[in-house]
Amino acid sequence: MTTPGTPTSPARTKGGELRAKVARLLADRPADTLTIGDMARRLGHSHGAVRNAALTLVRRGEADQSGTGQPEFRANAKTAAAAQTAVISPPGTHSPRAQTTTARTTAPATAPPRQTGPIRRAGGQLYHPRELADLPDVEALNRLRDADVPVLLYGPPGTGKTSLVEAAFPDLLTVAGDGDTTVGDLIGEYTQDDAGAYVFQYGPLVTAMTEGRALLIDDATLISPKVLAALYPAMDGRRQIQVKAHKGETIKAEPGFYVVAGHNPGVHGAVLTEALASRFSVQIQIGTDYDLALALKIDARVVRVARHLSRQVELGELGWAPQLRELLSYQKTEAVLGTNAALANLVGIAPLEDRDAVADAVIKAVGVKKIAPLTLGKQLSSSALRRPPGITSSAHRGRSR
Repeated sequence: MTTPGTPTSPARTKGGELRAKVARLLADRPADTLTIGDMARRLGHSHGAVRNAALTLVRRGEADQSGTGQPEFRANAKTAAAAQTAVISPPGTHSPRAQTTTARTTAPATAPPRQTGPIRRAGGQLYHPRELADLPDVEALNRLRDADVPVLLYGPPGTGKTSLVEAAFPDLLTVAGDGDTTVGDLIGEYTQDDAGAYVFQYGPLVTAMTEGRALLIDDATLISPKVLAALYPAMDGRRQIQVKAHKGETIKAEPGFYVVAGHNPGVHGAVLTEALASRFSVQIQIGTDYDLALALKIDARVVRVARHLSRQVELGELGWAPQLRELLSYQKTEAVLGTNAALANLVGIAPLEDRDAVADAVIKAVGVKKIAPLTLGKQLSSSALRRPPGITSSAHRGRSR
């Protein structure tokens, strides 16, 4: 963490201000797509901080993301407006979350659900609640918050973990975790103002604590355990942290402060340590609700393929299956380009080592003779496009064992 008078440190702003700066950079170049590295160099901020800001803009529908390896970002119709305001306000801007008059630990189990039916998230997208412990999932999370029971959500990417938290908690702040996340990204650090002076800017953890807001640590298991240790005193009986870099001040959590974390077990580098797991009394596995997919009128044949592939993943015979995110993408692609193109794209987004098995499942379910990834020009045979020489599908590896 930097200290006052260290001119070599790049200027850093509050999360919301940096988000506005990223939005302004994108809005000023509406025809360009920019990578995290491009934006970090132009703005003079760390890659991790810029990544957090850009991904939050995408989640809010205020920028578009493309690319699978190195993501690229581009302005959309809402980006210019996002550049005018900061998303995260300084501590004390908001009043602490309103509390019920009853004790927080005595929420009656028979109370009627507060939220049913589709819920509109901050970015405008609709979230369709799923069942959890005989309750709508958003209601279950709100009851756990009222009882101060931290929750860890885990499951494959694309199953709706982040969407659930955003729908449940309108006052949510988010930290998008990765290997570059620092203590400063959580608590805050010194930054240079327009006059060249160094001032301390609080991070989202302090903001959530002082305003009684919910805080999502997304991809928490990609963050260094030493960094996560800064969070733990706020979650236990102390409910406070000490900001050593800023005069050693003590920050106390207001009622309503709540921490929820996300974990993708199959992602490279994701490690659920004992110290992290022990902080979350409730751990909820999030998978794709295929009945919900059918209710959303996604092609029943494709949902059946996804169910079948998911069972193979559970048995260890396959490494990938379409989740709700991919099924919704299929539905949108089908509406624009037609069924054949959507099926081809579904095969094409599968990892190379699993593509044969996905193609075979699609062929059997749909009744076509062959299927190949979506490509320009005349479609080649599926065998020519499924994988390069020398790569064997995990399904074949499973049969060979």
